[in-house]
Amino acid sequence: MGTSDGDVETPQQRLSSTSEDVYKRRSSRWKQRGSTENGKFFHLPIHVKLAAKYCCRLSPLKLLLAFIVLGTLFTIVFHPQVYGHDRPSSFSMNRWIWGGGQDPRYASDLAIDWEDARDVINGVRDGSGGYRIGILNFNKSEIDQWRDQFPEASHAVLHLDHASPSLTWEALYPEWIDEEEEENVPSCPSLPRIKLPAGSRIDLIAVKLPCRNDGNWSRDVARLHLQLEAARLAATTASSSGGGGVGKGGGGGGGGGGRRLPVHVLIMSRCFPIPNLFTCKELVARRGNLWAYRPNLRILREKMQLPVGSCELALPLKVKGKGSLEFPLNVDRRYEGNPRREAYATILHSAHVYVCGAIAAAQSIRMAGSTRDLVILVDHTISAYHRSGLEAAGWKVRTIGRIRNPKAEKDAYNEWNYSKFRLWQLTDYDKVIFIDADLLVLRNIDFLFGAPEISATGNNATLFNSGVMVVEPSNCTFDLLMGHIHEIESYNGGDQGYLNEVFTWWHRAPRHVNFLKHFWVGDGEEKKRAKTRLFGAEPAVLYVLHYLGVKPWLCFRDYDCNWNVDFFQEFASDVAHARWWKVHDAMPDVLQQFCMLRSKQKAQLEWDRREAEKANYSDGHWRIRVGDPRLRKCVDNVCNWKSMLRHWGETNWTDVAEF
Repeated sequence: MGTSDGDVETPQQRLSSTSEDVYKRRSSRWKQRGSTENGKFFHLPIHVKLAAKYCCRLSPLKLLLAFIVLGTLFTIVFHPQVYGHDRPSSFSMNRWIWGGGQDPRYASDLAIDWEDARDVINGVRDGSGGYRIGILNFNKSEIDQWRDQFPEASHAVLHLDHASPSLTWEALYPEWIDEEEEENVPSCPSLPRIKLPAGSRIDLIAVKLPCRNDGNWSRDVARLHLQLEAARLAATTASSSGGGGVGKGGGGGGGGGGRRLPVHVLIMSRCFPIPNLFTCKELVARRGNLWAYRPNLRILREKMQLPVGSCELALPLKVKGKGSLEFPLNVDRRYEGNPRREAYATILHSAHVYVCGAIAAAQSIRMAGSTRDLVILVDHTISAYHRSGLEAAGWKVRTIGRIRNPKAEKDAYNEWNYSKFRLWQLTDYDKVIFIDADLLVLRNIDFLFGAPEISATGNNATLFNSGVMVVEPSNCTFDLLMGHIHEIESYNGGDQGYLNEVFTWWHRAPRHVNFLKHFWVGDGEEKKRAKTRLFGAEPAVLYVLHYLGVKPWLCFRDYDCNWNVDFFQEFASDVAHARWWKVHDAMPDVLQQFCMLRSKQKAQLEWDRREAEKANYSDGHWRIRVGDPRLRKCVDNVCNWKSMLRHWGETNWTDVAEF
């Protein structure tokens, strides 16, 4: 996705690792250049030989002075200052080109359109003198082009050591970390950084990014590294040059004497930049493969405080007793958001059976103490009756047009789940915490409004779970999501897989804010008991309990019906089931009526119970006599649900829709 064929750059030839070869090649290049101000350096090899030949004849004092002089010359030649306030020295250029060579992971074969570059840069610069351009990850010929195309500007060739070849994306985004620090303290691998002299300032940072010709181009260590350093440099150069941060919506940098000057980042890439690092709201110019941003430096500095990946928690926490997690009080003090522009949101499309779950979720949010707005997006399939129940529960109901997943089959479960992208159109809010309709909020999670997009818990492999996630609405982000639906391949065919391909730079929230009701195959008995204690703890330890498998309101209240289906038993917990019904029972009767069982579901539950009895499941839940009062209440036109069992599994035996 986002790639095309182009002229492949020839990487700079790697030199021999021996100092003699390096010396000979440097000497050859110096001889070709003729004399300069520093012409003495060109005769360095002769001086070295003479020093080696006659050092033993010199007095100790002269020998010491000779070594000091030679050491100084050696330092100047082989360790030049990487950044200059005017143009980079020839020595810094040689170091960039010769010292490390062009790592193929960082190499980009993008052919630069210099006419586009001139138009973009001339459009963003303020017209004042002394314009400084920092150039990162360009080869020698491209560096020369920068000088030729912008002779009035001063240029700094930025040196960035490459990440270790052994560093993988999985190391930055591990499937699991020890959040409670029971055995070790999680830490992220370090990435090399650009070093700037104090007081340095750059007006525009230009960086060229690699874009691999495969479907996994967005999970690229080199690509991430370059973007993070460009962002860090933008934040650093502005703050180190005397200017402060800017207010909301600004993008100013720093300038001498307190003057605030803008700092721009110009990204050259066929593939779109990280959308939650350089946001589309900060995009000031776009031309072909060029993306120019004027970032909000205050927000950018906050982002630079985040871990490089999900290898550490992005939200601070502390352990309070075994298995109990607390978030420090200073989280709320640091956060400066506007509660009136924040909301919880969920979505219902083509699934009225989730209305009850959404009502219970709203009830749980209020019981946990939050007063933020509750917004629910629904499509035309949700009836006026069900909308009335949602409104009575506190949801602000908004009707949306469904978005079809072009890669889904007709009538498949995931046919319309790209409708979740509509969350980014809630632009009357700055922050939205999306929650699935099949969870309960057991403790207030308003602190998540202080987290950046996308903050979520881990799912599996390097991926996040989108059941609870922080979103920053923006119409241009919505356009980005819509613009690639025919290209991006979702790993699971759904919206979660799609979002994971777009937002690969996500931030790990503690799993207690989206704790899954699920017993993994590898969970031992002690682990299962520990999870069960968390499900039922009073006062609550978990912040959010996410119900997987058959939902509680679709079971009889007597026990978790997941026990009666073999491949659902990993989701079965009577303790978690009872917890959901406790919230249900706290709702007024007018809301409980939206949780009634339809006749077909009653028949399904009885069918599963009989199958469990035939198989003689050892848990024995199939023996429990059902006392759920909903069993005797009919809410549809076919009340004799037992008659359905005689034809269960058959097709076309009746035209009655309820069957």
